Amino acid sequence: MNKLELIAALKQKAGLTKTEAVEIVQIFFESLTHALENDERVEIRGLCSFYIKEYKSYTGRNPKTGKKVTIPAKKLPFFKCGKDLKERVNS
Repeated sequence: MNKLELIAALKQKAGLTKTEAVEIVQIFFESLTHALENDERVEIRGLCSFYIKEYKSYTGRNPKTGKKVTIPAKKLPFFKCGKDLKERVNS
């Protein structure tokens, strides 16, 4: 399912106009993004949680040349599946 399909499903099931459905989906994604930008954990009970994982700088190798390269520290968003979702997928 992509963003447009989510909007269509919301429009149909909630009886909203397309504009209202687009606004609701946009608010959700903006709120989620804003929280992650501020290093906040986002938890949707029974579904999933999103959080930021920090990685320290380390020395790696360029696969073409074999030379050592310093990889800078970084932060990456992570998704963790909730227990209820895991059970529904595996049933």
